[in-house]
Amino acid sequence: MSAFDELASLSPLDVWPGLAARSVHGERVTLTVVELDPNAAVDEHAHEQEQLGLVIAGSATFRIGDETREVRPGAIWVIPSNVPHEVHAGPDGAVLVDVFAPPRVDWAAREQPPPRPTRWP
Repeated sequence: MSAFDELASLSPLDVWPGLAARSVHGERVTLTVVELDPNAAVDEHAHEQEQLGLVIAGSATFRIGDETREVRPGAIWVIPSNVPHEVHAGPDGAVLVDVFAPPRVDWAAREQPPPRPTRWP
């Protein structure tokens, strides 16, 4: 098995309606490129994993705990373990990079659909 791959070869997991996640799982971390459809909404949720992120394209409005902010390319965030958060994509959708630790084993265990074209790059 190679240490290298291409984003387009990763199967997009439809985690929420309008949200596809292309993930690579290591022993201690999951790296995910998240593709949000225009105006997609990810309802409030929380999880054990700490989550760090970066906007690559588009825009979204995040609420993390009691703080809400519109994010655009270059914006970063930290979501501590078990803190409620939600996100709403802007009118053009968004592409985000999220890092989760510990790994998202719940996602790794799901059946993977076939690859399809990426929204980015």
